[in-house]
Amino acid sequence: MERAAGSSESVGTVVVAGLANLAIAVAKAVAGLLSGSAAMLSEAAHSFADTTTEVLLFTALRRGTRPADPRHPFGHGKESYVWAFIAALFTFVAGAGFSVTQGVQSILASRHNGSYLVSYLVLAVSFVLESISLTRAVRQVRAASRHWRLTPLRFLRHTADTTVKAVTLEDSAALVGLVLAALGVGLTELTGNPVWDGVASIAIGVLLLVVAAILARSNVSLLVGRAVPPRIRAGIEEELAGLPTVERVDTLLTMQLGPDDVLVAAKLDFADDATGAQIEATADLAEQRLTDRYPTIRYVFLDPTRGLGRTGPTGGGRHGEL
Repeated sequence: MERAAGSSESVGTVVVAGLANLAIAVAKAVAGLLSGSAAMLSEAAHSFADTTTEVLLFTALRRGTRPADPRHPFGHGKESYVWAFIAALFTFVAGAGFSVTQGVQSILASRHNGSYLVSYLVLAVSFVLESISLTRAVRQVRAASRHWRLTPLRFLRHTADTTVKAVTLEDSAALVGLVLAALGVGLTELTGNPVWDGVASIAIGVLLLVVAAILARSNVSLLVGRAVPPRIRAGIEEELAGLPTVERVDTLLTMQLGPDDVLVAAKLDFADDATGAQIEATADLAEQRLTDRYPTIRYVFLDPTRGLGRTGPTGGGRHGEL
């Protein structure tokens, strides 16, 4: 139920952001064409890029939650990171590339035609709509951070839910971009120098480059097979070390299989007098304790192993998995 609720919340956040960005993109494009402002056209490209990103993130949520099958025994969770990575690349190429190019062309052309009032009105309305979208994303981040007993910033840094991270960062960047566009248009009107409009457009492009780089790096890390955050890993090790008949946790490996799926694999040193039945019971208890404490843990694999310096009939340090 918790997984379903989290996924549903993320879908709602992405849909709200996508609809808001689409409406804003059209308004900015019209304002940019009427005013001739490079900053406004850059903001239009920014919003169109964000809209496409939301579509890709929605695809990531849908395809990443498909159930496991014989060809994909651990599910399709990592596919969500593929689509999220593509979304980051699109922001990099379409949004940032267009903004920087438009800014350079505006500076070289050194002209600005059209009404400034239209730009100001669209920027004001866009700021309100982006704020509404960001408020929903921040509400989800705060609720999740309270659940994990983390600060919102720390949660965003470590979360494997790249959709809510992407929406939060993109909406935050959108608000900053609107301020930059307003400064560019305002300074151009005050000084009569259209260079400021071009500089604002380039600044918006650089902002998008930073956001795209952060999101791309996060998704690549998750695609490669990122472990859970240190705090959660410590909690998992604590639970395993406290199990009956367990002397020591020799090895603990974790991997994020998807936003709501974690794999745990560990080598445990059991007491010398532990029977096979006791080890089996401990394995069942381990899975129960871990999933109760961390509902995102989906798979638990335990490997009984001999302690250092101890030998047995096989002379090895490893037994079969449970």
